Amino acid sequence: MSQTQLRTRAHATVDYEHQAEKLSLDSGYNAHDDEAHGVAVQASFITPLDPVIETNDGNRLPSVPVQEAHKINILKARAEGRTHRPQAPRPRGLSRFDVRNVEENDVNRDELLRDDRASETSRLDEALPPSHTHPLFPPLPLYGPPTFLRNLQCVTFRITSFFLSTAFLLVVVLGAVFTTLPHLLNKTWLRLTFRDRHRERPFAEEEKRRAGLRREQDKEWAARKRRRVSDSSPRDNPLDQGKGRYAPLEGGPDKLVCDVGYYARRVGLDAEDFRVQTEDGFILTLWHLYDPNEYRPSPDTHRRSKSPKIFPEQKSSHQHVLTQFNDGERRYPVLLIHGLLQSAGAYCANDDDSLAFLLCKSGYDVWLGNNRCGFEPEHSLLPYKDPRMWAWNIRQMGVMDLPALISRVLEETGFEKLGLVCHSQGTTETFVALAKEQRPDIGDKISVFCALAPAVYAGPLIDKMYLKFMRVISPRMFRMFFGIHSFIPLMMTMHQVLPGRIYGFMGYLVFSFLFNWSDTRWDRGLRDRFFQFSPVYVSAESMRWWLGRECFTKQRCILATRELGQQEDVEDQSEEERREDAMSNAADRGRTAWYDKHVPPFALWVAGSDDLVDGRRLLRRFERGREPHVDVVHSKVIEEYEHLDVLWAMDAAEQVGKEVREVLWKTMPEDARGTCRKILGVNETSVVCVGQASERQEKATFCDSQVVEGPA
Repeated sequence: MSQTQLRTRAHATVDYEHQAEKLSLDSGYNAHDDEAHGVAVQASFITPLDPVIETNDGNRLPSVPVQEAHKINILKARAEGRTHRPQAPRPRGLSRFDVRNVEENDVNRDELLRDDRASETSRLDEALPPSHTHPLFPPLPLYGPPTFLRNLQCVTFRITSFFLSTAFLLVVVLGAVFTTLPHLLNKTWLRLTFRDRHRERPFAEEEKRRAGLRREQDKEWAARKRRRVSDSSPRDNPLDQGKGRYAPLEGGPDKLVCDVGYYARRVGLDAEDFRVQTEDGFILTLWHLYDPNEYRPSPDTHRRSKSPKIFPEQKSSHQHVLTQFNDGERRYPVLLIHGLLQSAGAYCANDDDSLAFLLCKSGYDVWLGNNRCGFEPEHSLLPYKDPRMWAWNIRQMGVMDLPALISRVLEETGFEKLGLVCHSQGTTETFVALAKEQRPDIGDKISVFCALAPAVYAGPLIDKMYLKFMRVISPRMFRMFFGIHSFIPLMMTMHQVLPGRIYGFMGYLVFSFLFNWSDTRWDRGLRDRFFQFSPVYVSAESMRWWLGRECFTKQRCILATRELGQQEDVEDQSEEERREDAMSNAADRGRTAWYDKHVPPFALWVAGSDDLVDGRRLLRRFERGREPHVDVVHSKVIEEYEHLDVLWAMDAAEQVGKEVREVLWKTMPEDARGTCRKILGVNETSVVCVGQASERQEKATFCDSQVVEGPA
């Protein structure tokens, strides 16, 4: 090796050490120190635009800007005397956004050193990279390892955001109270004049019947405790006659607790929790519902988080769930993902009409996935106060969280595919993840994607004054108001401090004011319970993606710019012209499609009175043939439903739950159908409505399309 080559490698080694320190857990670590941990070694690209940092101890650190990831890989290759060109292919479909792939020749060593020196003296409030590089997913901030100056600036942001975000929350609460006063006065007047204030509610009689039934059940539970028969099997108790195998394991007045297991036991089921590690090191909570009559929970050691690698080629030697059932009696796995500011407990708050409980009692193996941070923010390396813990948005939830949850469920159950059911933001992260420039391969692991109140296009609510405020302020002001950590953490504190009924009432008041929905179709005896599972910790960056000036509120779509959306509107103006030109335009529309051949079948339930998102526009996109690979096996618009009615309406089990159950069975793979038990309540003679994507190349065809008006 020549002296020139040695000098080049020596310089590259120094540059590599600087870049590694910039991306490591802490500053001052020596990569050659055997006891060091969290030292950046190289970048691993989950997608062409989603790199994570691998550390010397086998852990992962969250996403960094693409340029920074390529720098460390290029410098490492040069230090080792290797030639390196980025292996990640050009992101498919991103050419429409003018996003340039990074090649080795784009990186200059002097520029790297200059960037390193600049990063050491840069201010934390300038860490946010320019947002014009991608119109839909601007790059996230790059926060280096902690230093005295960075820690001081973090504390400053936390203090300023605490006061400013608290003031914002106070304004929202006062606005909610003020707008509620006319309703309260009207109810008071109706009561004083001896009139039924509930007469206009569509399920007033059913609501009274259910309230009476709950009172009777509470009395039965109290009687059993007085007779000291609680130690005997509840299945043998005469008080439980007629309830079948699902006699309650918990009872009495509702404690209003944030505990899925508690509410599962009230309907004769139970739950266990698993810990799942994402490819960027976050630890997620995954709840598994089960029937205690036939299933024994997994040991604690088995439910811990495992390697960040997903979809391992070698199956786990300890598939506890799989060993519980013989062929013919196995349960087909279904994964449920929640919406924004919620947890998966939202699927378990409506007694036996809860979607999760309905599916479990019908014969499915139900898993409830929670996104990163949730109620207990946890990372394999990062502490809560580190701003890198909160540098994520909807893209990371889709690209990292969803595949990790799917992988763990398939690993535990031994199936090749599962059914996926999502609500609101859960649909958003799935639509993002399945896009052909993201992680389309996970579509091969999903037998059907059931989207409840799909959040793809923005509804009119996005222009309300109190939400427009977040769009008007600059990114820097947004961070001053809401910080660089979790979004308004005071909400979580209030959740822990306030009694359940007070918190439930306040939660309904605030969210109803913000999102323009009501409890008209809910069982108000359960309303306080609904809000025990929200809000959860979310990052300020995530809320900035939803409500800030650069992303969703500007583009009004999660996978297309506003200009492309306007072009679609122009094309759709004349239905007659569309029909005449359908054949000639099919190829052109296919080129702007979001999804490729990996996409699973879709089933959609759209809330017709939803002001938050525009589900009809998404249906129109599929109907007009803009997604030739998408096979919509079921679609339904429920005119009277608002955004959360698909989960909590008193007739949601009839309008949504039983149809989801049917669709999951229709789309189940044939090999799984042969090893799984029959699903209760499903018409066995139903025709499987899958595999029609080829027919949709020329014309969009829906197998089951409905529009429902009014109560069932």
